Amino acid sequence: MKKQFIIIALLILIPCLVFGAVFPKAGTAGLQFLKLGVDARAIGMGEAYTAITDDISSVYWNPAGLALTTNNQVMFSHTNWFANIKHEYFAASRYTYYGVFALSVSFLHMDQMDITTEELFGPTGETFSPYNVAVGLTYASQFTDRFTFGMTGKFLRENLGWESQHTVNGFSVDVGTTYNTGWRNFIIGMSLRNFGPDLEYTIDNDGDGLFDEDPFDLIDNDGDGLVDEDREEYPFKLPMNFSLAIAMDFYRSGNNALIGSIQLDNCVDRKETWNVGAEYKMGAFAIRSGYQFNYDAAGMSFGLGWRIPVNFAIIDLDYAYTDFSAGDLEEKGILAKAQRLSLKVQY
Repeated sequence: MKKQFIIIALLILIPCLVFGAVFPKAGTAGLQFLKLGVDARAIGMGEAYTAITDDISSVYWNPAGLALTTNNQVMFSHTNWFANIKHEYFAASRYTYYGVFALSVSFLHMDQMDITTEELFGPTGETFSPYNVAVGLTYASQFTDRFTFGMTGKFLRENLGWESQHTVNGFSVDVGTTYNTGWRNFIIGMSLRNFGPDLEYTIDNDGDGLFDEDPFDLIDNDGDGLVDEDREEYPFKLPMNFSLAIAMDFYRSGNNALIGSIQLDNCVDRKETWNVGAEYKMGAFAIRSGYQFNYDAAGMSFGLGWRIPVNFAIIDLDYAYTDFSAGDLEEKGILAKAQRLSLKVQY
């Protein structure tokens, strides 16, 4: 019990320290792909999932939920975003006597783009493809029949160009807990995601081996007749996010159930947001819906699920649709929608 109390206290105090002096500063955090939710079940419920998650998708939403699994699992999620941006997510977990371990890969990619230069004032004929990737290793354990804890360490990489200097690497940590009160499956879930040091690009455009040169010293460091081509590169934060959620069963009888969830998110580069979601299970089928409040351009989300038992495994197929037609996206005439498909197999 002492160990559980220490963990809970840390998870309560860390967000207070982290966000105590923070106010919404849009555009100040990088690696925005880390905010892109995975698993069509979670998205269909408006991303109000921190307290509900109890399968392989927990490695993204709340690693503590992974401890509730007793089978080995694999998952693949695909998202089609507007502007031909695509997001892939893969995770695999293994249940052991010592806890549950998982490996995950998040990959954001897009179509080829033309390389342009100031000299030509246009395309050079070459192309490049920006991408983001995060590779995570998760451990989760169930300390009691009601309390679980999980942690994920992630390697991060962002590439925005065609040369090594347009790439930045880093790392972050996710931690989370769940507590089941035992009444109507009432669960309290907390997670802190993307906690890590600031990142900074290192760019040497003039090739003199120096970075962040002083623009006021009037020194031609590389002897090419020009002064200080490399200005200071400023560090940027990770999109750190703290989630607090509750979920419960409103109705449960046999294979039919109605569950709901409410979640508060506090992200370092935006206002606090609220998510609500619900799921109604009818045997092997599920219908889901959710809503995201206080977002600049978010609305309703809907989802469908189908569980297929086979001889060697249980397969979950899920689909979700999110409507982003509110606010700026609608005004700019962008086809503001995102569709997700996910496949989960437990064996």
